[in-house]
Amino acid sequence: MKLWKYIVKFSPYRQFVAPILSLFTSLSTLICCAIPAILVLLGMGATLASFISSFPLLITISKFKIQLFLIAGILLVIASYFFWQFKNAPCPIDIKQAKLCEKLKGINFKIIIFSFLIYLVGFFFSFLADDFFY
Repeated sequence: MKLWKYIVKFSPYRQFVAPILSLFTSLSTLICCAIPAILVLLGMGATLASFISSFPLLITISKFKIQLFLIAGILLVIASYFFWQFKNAPCPIDIKQAKLCEKLKGINFKIIIFSFLIYLVGFFFSFLADDFFY
C-alpha cells in the first residue's frame, strides 16, 4: 500500500511517458514532412523517390500532416506542462530514489527541448520553407 501511494504521488514513469510521446510525434513530423522537403531542397529527387518507394506509407501520412502537427504540438504542450508541474516537486528521502528523481528531471528537460527543436525544424520545412526559399 505504501508503494501505491508513492506511485500516485510521485511517479517518475508518469513524468517520463509524456516527453517520450512528444519526442516520438516530433520525430514523426520530421520523417513525414521535413525530410522529403529537405531532400527536394538539396536537389536529391532520386533519393526522395527511392525513399518513398521504400516507405510507401509516407505518402499517406503526408496527407494528414496538419493533424500530425496538431497532435505533436498538443503532446509537446502536455509534456511541458507535466514537466513544469513537477519541476519543483520534492524528491523522495531515500537516496536511491532521490538520485533517480533528479536524473529523470534532467532527462525529461533534455527530451522536451530536443522534441521542441525537432518540432520547429519539421514545422519550418513543412509550412514555411516553401515561401522562404522560393
